[in-house]
Amino acid sequence: MSFLRSTFIGLSRNSTLRHLAEQSTLGRRMSSRFVAGFRIEDALAAATNLNNQGLSVTLDSLGENVTTPAQARQSAQAYHWLLDAIAQSKLDANISLKLTQMGVDLGLDLATGIVSSLVDHAVQANSFVRVDMEGTAYTQATIDLVRQLHAKPENRGHVGIVIQAYLRRSADDISTLLRDGIRIRLCKGAYQEPPDLAFPDKKDVDASFVALTKVLLKSGVFHGIATHDPAMIAATKDFARAERIDPKTFEFQMLYGVRRDLQRSLVQEGYRVRVYVPFGDEWYPYFMRRLAERPANVLFLARNFFRR
Repeated sequence: MSFLRSTFIGLSRNSTLRHLAEQSTLGRRMSSRFVAGFRIEDALAAATNLNNQGLSVTLDSLGENVTTPAQARQSAQAYHWLLDAIAQSKLDANISLKLTQMGVDLGLDLATGIVSSLVDHAVQANSFVRVDMEGTAYTQATIDLVRQLHAKPENRGHVGIVIQAYLRRSADDISTLLRDGIRIRLCKGAYQEPPDLAFPDKKDVDASFVALTKVLLKSGVFHGIATHDPAMIAATKDFARAERIDPKTFEFQMLYGVRRDLQRSLVQEGYRVRVYVPFGDEWYPYFMRRLAERPANVLFLARNFFRR
């Protein structure tokens, strides 16, 4: 892992800097490239704009590691409002959430009940809940919870998960999840993990990503291939063509504000693209992990900070 990547991941966990950044006008201005805004209305406006460009959306109300059950329930309420607003506005959108935001640190039963209620709502609204993957301390609990919810017949196709290609365990996890028919978003991974748990070298992460992508595309389940890496995108397209896999049976997924040119070009080529749109006041950890994932984002911010 590069020094710059390690530094930004370390900064993402610094509570003092987080408080200062989230309260400052300067910090909020810097975050605006990657965060749609601070209110639900901002997120819905961004989703409408992206839909008009032919892009699907997943909405993420930012927040993680809540400290009280009341905070967890308040976080969930924002998602209930989103599900209603998506249905009312007929948006091509769904939701993504984190278990630590739903109170898993306070008790698995609390988080399970809260997420179960959101999945019930998504079923009624004919929508979809994606449970994001966090650090390895939460990997097994996340998989277990999603499998438990997906096992209910009425929930099939309405709840999915994220798997990180840099984890050594991911091939086995994907095999388990595919037996259940669970929809997966595959990404490279954005947390700092020890080398016994995660591949430390980019070439090994890339090789894992390509291998797992091939498994997903051949599975017959609709998955999301989440990457901005042109090499990973090319490998996905080449494999789909070689195996005569319909481009409409999977989607590329990208982050709000990152490689917007690539998002548009993929849509023009006939691929499905979904944009991950975060919003809310608690943007600092997310923002730092985006800088860690792609150090070129740091140069982008520096070049464009004083432009209108």
